[in-house]
Amino acid sequence: MSNKIYVGNLPYSVTDSSLKDNFSEFGSVNSAKVMMDRETGRSKGFGFVEMASAEVAQAAINALNGMSVDGRQIVVNLARPREESRSSGGYGDSGYRSSGRSDVGYGNGGYGGGSY
Repeated sequence: MSNKIYVGNLPYSVTDSSLKDNFSEFGSVNSAKVMMDRETGRSKGFGFVEMASAEVAQAAINALNGMSVDGRQIVVNLARPREESRSSGGYGDSGYRSSGRSDVGYGNGGYGGGSY
């Protein structure tokens, strides 16, 4: 079992240190990070906490999930591993490509490139 926790629906007032303080009641916290928007510098409303052990992480999840923080009901659960992004186009390592779909583009069918 993992010891990394996702915390969602956070109020914008929550900081890394306040997040760490809230979770430290349940055990040792390795890291706490509120995700920030690059453009505005404002919180995105979610973050991640890494606890010292899976048992401590589960205790924090059980106690804090659904709790009200500044009028918002927070969501606390195990963080899922990051999935590979599936690009639908754009410039990548192998150069520019329009799409992963075979039915889009020139020469694949009738007028406009679509298949009929």
